[in-house]
Amino acid sequence: MKIKTRYLAISSLIAAIYAVITMFLSYPMSYQASQFRVAEALTILPFFSSSAIPGLFLGCIIANILSPVGPLDIIFGSLATLISAIITYNIGKSKLKWKIYLAPLPPVIVNALIVGFLLHYTIGWPLVITILQVALGELLCCYGLGLPLLVFIKKNKELQFFLK
Repeated sequence: MKIKTRYLAISSLIAAIYAVITMFLSYPMSYQASQFRVAEALTILPFFSSSAIPGLFLGCIIANILSPVGPLDIIFGSLATLISAIITYNIGKSKLKWKIYLAPLPPVIVNALIVGFLLHYTIGWPLVITILQVALGELLCCYGLGLPLLVFIKKNKELQFFLK
């Protein structure tokens, strides 16, 4: 029972942090083609724990309520985050030599494709340019902010224990 409660608490905390950062601290940058969502730095958390997967998914659902794209972003944007989180979790469990540097990559690729296509479909922006813009924003957030966060957590065993 303890483990389930802890898992739920950590997931909820991650969801709340993701939603608050996206909706209040990086609005409106979070909802543009560049998708500069500061909260995307948190997408490295599944590297350490599966409890981050539902947390990121729920946080993205909540954050996407403000999206100008509407319900389609709530569904597909959040699914992109879920897919990315699962892949990042599997990278963290792998024995790959460069897994630290690969961990921020899934949200860059998955969001670029899914959100890029979604913005093309709903708003009519040019597909290739939109995919590249989303990828650039994700790259800056996931590698510029997320990778240093991953390294910091990896060096601090107390933080890793908190996430487990």
